[in-house]
Amino acid sequence: MAYTVVGSLTQTIPRILSQDEQYYPISDEGKQLIDSLSNKVALLRGFLDGSKKEKASKEEAEEEGMSLETRIREAANRAEDIMEHFMYEHLKVVRSKAVVERTDILYDFRELQIVLKEINSIAEEVERIQPEISGHPTILLSETEAPIIDTVTVGLEKHDVASHACPNKDPLKMALMDEDLSFSLLKQKVFPNTELKPEMNEIAWDVAKNCGGLPLAIVLIAGILFTAERTVISWGKIAEDVKDAVEKDDKFGQRIALSYTHLPLLLRPCFLYMGGFPEDHEIRISKIFKLWIAEGFVKDENEAEGYLNSLVRRNMPTITAFKSNGKFKTCNIHDLVREMSKSKAIDENYERRMSIGHPDLTGLARGYASTLRSVICFQPNDSSLRSLRKFKLLRVLDVVDTDAYSLPTTVFDLFHLRYLAFGCPMEVPSAISRLQNLRTLIIRPTKRSRKYSTDEVCLPLEIWMMPLLTHLVSFFDLLPNPEGAASALKELLTLSVVKKLICTKEMMKLIWNVKKLAITYFGDKYQEDYQLKNLVILSQLEKLTLFVMKGSLLQVKAKPVFPETLKKLTLSGWRFPWEDMKAIAALPQLQVLKLRDHAFEGDTWDTNEECGDEDYEEAEVNLFLELKYLLIEESDLENWVTEKRHFPALERLVLKGCGKLNEIPNDIGDISGLKLIEVDRFNEPLLKCVYEIQKEQDGYARVLRVRQL
Repeated sequence: MAYTVVGSLTQTIPRILSQDEQYYPISDEGKQLIDSLSNKVALLRGFLDGSKKEKASKEEAEEEGMSLETRIREAANRAEDIMEHFMYEHLKVVRSKAVVERTDILYDFRELQIVLKEINSIAEEVERIQPEISGHPTILLSETEAPIIDTVTVGLEKHDVASHACPNKDPLKMALMDEDLSFSLLKQKVFPNTELKPEMNEIAWDVAKNCGGLPLAIVLIAGILFTAERTVISWGKIAEDVKDAVEKDDKFGQRIALSYTHLPLLLRPCFLYMGGFPEDHEIRISKIFKLWIAEGFVKDENEAEGYLNSLVRRNMPTITAFKSNGKFKTCNIHDLVREMSKSKAIDENYERRMSIGHPDLTGLARGYASTLRSVICFQPNDSSLRSLRKFKLLRVLDVVDTDAYSLPTTVFDLFHLRYLAFGCPMEVPSAISRLQNLRTLIIRPTKRSRKYSTDEVCLPLEIWMMPLLTHLVSFFDLLPNPEGAASALKELLTLSVVKKLICTKEMMKLIWNVKKLAITYFGDKYQEDYQLKNLVILSQLEKLTLFVMKGSLLQVKAKPVFPETLKKLTLSGWRFPWEDMKAIAALPQLQVLKLRDHAFEGDTWDTNEECGDEDYEEAEVNLFLELKYLLIEESDLENWVTEKRHFPALERLVLKGCGKLNEIPNDIGDISGLKLIEVDRFNEPLLKCVYEIQKEQDGYARVLRVRQL
């Protein structure tokens, strides 16, 4: 936790210095004080990174190191609190157009001088001993080293040994296993296809035995072994830790806690954040990434993905669902691991910065309002939101499930807010632009909002005045016409679920960097040309969803032109003729294609017609070159004429609600990478056809799975 706070402080210091000219003047003395703090913090971060110099004994080093870490954590917390309170209070003064006196500025930094004395004392201690702590490496797995999980087989096969030992039960809550089964489970998780040297094999046996037959303990310790260096010294140290845990406490908790003890410092706050979610809560991966970024744990989603992969390799979160592109969609934390996480959060004073699921914000404000950075509510009431004015340092505020009709106006004074999610039947006020540090804005519908909101609710024009906005998700608001008073949202990567977006050239140039775009149109209210041909201007776009409700748009005006950068395309309700598929088939990077609710209409889809050559056998085929996932859902398709060469990369085919489609070409089964075909269980003729294709492939010693939906 000390590492996390120091890392956060290193981000806050340049922020206060870079923004002082705009929001608050800082005296030369104040700047010198902050510069001095910055230098000392850099030294402390180097110490926490694991700087190794000569010292006395290892045991003394560990003891001194833990004491210093606690002092560093407390001092860094105080320093950051002081500076962020200063920024908040003086911004309020500026906004109220009051006069800011230099004496006020100097006075506010006197408390920081006191903290700096403590930090100087700690720094002197660090420079004196520079202990060789036995800590943990901070090198993380790269994105290319993601956990190897076969996404298409999840839920199909009997992610093991434990389930065989005790069928029909949760393998992580089953009765105790004997030593043979314990070792088998450990082997499966750590080295399933490798024979170890005798000395390494002996260590693995010792580890399995000392887990006491507890499957969850075995899985978590396996995660430690899997990510550790595969040497006798490294594994031997882990085996000693497991043995020590058994000797100190024969209960389960000590052995579970080892997974945290061996966790790299950079991963600890990410894990504690996940552990704060309620019991049995399905955590959306995309959400947790945004929260980590808002808190400053990671710089972007690529780094967040690497961190998550590292945690998954350690079996600390459990992946519960996958996206169509094979990436993780949701996860959860086992109850016992969650309890361990909560305990560690208390030990490391982490609850002063984060509150997830607290039922009473008013009570929370009495204890932690001056220090909390994250408040995520699941069942708050209207009155509790009034206490938000006290949470001056918030970076994350999620009150999607609030019963309120509107957010308190004081929310828009939360200068440090980076992530705001709410669900209210109201128009977003123009004051939203006061949140100049906001990166993520999510407006989700609640039962009340669905009842009272209309299709014509607009986001304020001031939304164009938020230069750091990165993710905008609005389920019932329209994006306003910029009216020439806007600047480009250069940082915007996600613009999702907006309604009736008119894709003028001017609009596209204002969101030119967006990577994910989702738009809803209403066919029965068609009044104008939505200029979808200009989508091609979005040269960074990777994911596009175009959804039509209540009838078809006029195809002549509404026909989109897609940028070649698209990797995922979802179309719903458009009723395009199948011959229009040619433009989609030619997209060179398209990996996922979802066709829902009569996206295309007509009884025959012949991909040969998309080759552009009468001699199909000799034509050079450039169709769906990278497509791995194809979904056709709710379609009147009767005949699908195609060849394996038209889908060379296809891995997963889903046919749902295609009641008129009785068969697919046998050639589909010959696609070398195809792993899974999913078919609606009520379409018996199509099921029969698919099973015949599967049977034929079995004869070629290929594994092609079929799943009934």
